[in-house]
Amino acid sequence: MKKGIVILLILSVVLSGCWNRRELNELAITMAIGIDKLEDEYLVSAQVVVPAEVSASGGKGGSPVTLVQGRGETVYEAIRKMTKGSPRKIYPGHLRILILGESLAKEGIGNPLDLISRDWEFRSDFYVVIAKDSTAEELLNIQTPLESIPANKMFNTLKTSEENWAATVGVTLDQLIINLRSDGKEAVLTGLVATGQIEKGSSKQNVETVTPAANIQFDDLAAFKDDKLVGWLTEDESRAYSDIMNLVKSTVGTISCPEEGKANLEVLRFKSDVKGNVKNGIPEVDIGIQIEANVGAIECPIDITIPESLEALEKIYEKEVEKTIKDSITSVQEKYEADIFGFGNAIHRSNPKEWKTMKKEWNEYFIDLVVNTKVDVKIIKTGTVSNSVVEKRKD
Repeated sequence: MKKGIVILLILSVVLSGCWNRRELNELAITMAIGIDKLEDEYLVSAQVVVPAEVSASGGKGGSPVTLVQGRGETVYEAIRKMTKGSPRKIYPGHLRILILGESLAKEGIGNPLDLISRDWEFRSDFYVVIAKDSTAEELLNIQTPLESIPANKMFNTLKTSEENWAATVGVTLDQLIINLRSDGKEAVLTGLVATGQIEKGSSKQNVETVTPAANIQFDDLAAFKDDKLVGWLTEDESRAYSDIMNLVKSTVGTISCPEEGKANLEVLRFKSDVKGNVKNGIPEVDIGIQIEANVGAIECPIDITIPESLEALEKIYEKEVEKTIKDSITSVQEKYEADIFGFGNAIHRSNPKEWKTMKKEWNEYFIDLVVNTKVDVKIIKTGTVSNSVVEKRKD
């Protein structure tokens, strides 16, 4: 009986209430975090919501966010040091985006990511991007139109662009860590750039004009080798990356018409299949791509009511996609020697025994890897009008 009473007393202490709860007014709700490397220290910048300015009753017209910063020999230390200037503890449970400075990325992102991947307060569904040609601190200081909280603007812009433009790729923390730990796939991250007069971006006047003095937008992809940034892809190379990795949801392709002018094809459905093989000890990769598209715009003298005309456009687009992929793979092989396309994973899946002997020297194999690409395009719709609205009338 006494033993039972003791157990009940222990349970009443352990199970009663939320022993580690924190009130909302004790937390600094953080929507974005930036990490820069300054000499031997990390500078961590947190974009924190100002509760009074986003409340239902309305604020006093001030900025909806503020920047809280801390410096330290490690990211963990820098975040804790933020309490020296903030009355509330940083809470990253609603984080939308993590920005890593370009100089930091060149040194290596593995150590800075350790805390973020380990801390239970961080979710893993936020985007990770690189501050291109600037620092994370500068980007987090820019006020944005349309979305009052800049972090929401960045998150929603990246999500929307990823769904509508093939050159944009959103990478979450989970995806990044998988790529960093993979033997046959190097990582990529999307670049984030500041445009205009950056020094005026932190002013409220930046969002009170039709054309803001400073703005932020997403750029092309950053290529990594191990955990270090080794270079930037062009827009065509970024598109090719999405094509190969089967990341295209919808996009627009511009092609040359058979004689003159241009045409736009809207990609509706896209499927890419990457298969690896080893022949006589030499690895090889085959890429098969299937595309279904609409005619988006015609700016050339071509009669798309004739099946032969559509077939001609299909063949042109097939050749252009194949060329873009081939040129992009060659460029990455020569400039970066980093298998960002995951061809090593394809070899691992198809030939696991051979892969064991190749994986330690895979970068050397990747440089000379033969990649065969086959693209099949089908135009299924031509829009609500038959031919170009500026087509000359025929006598």
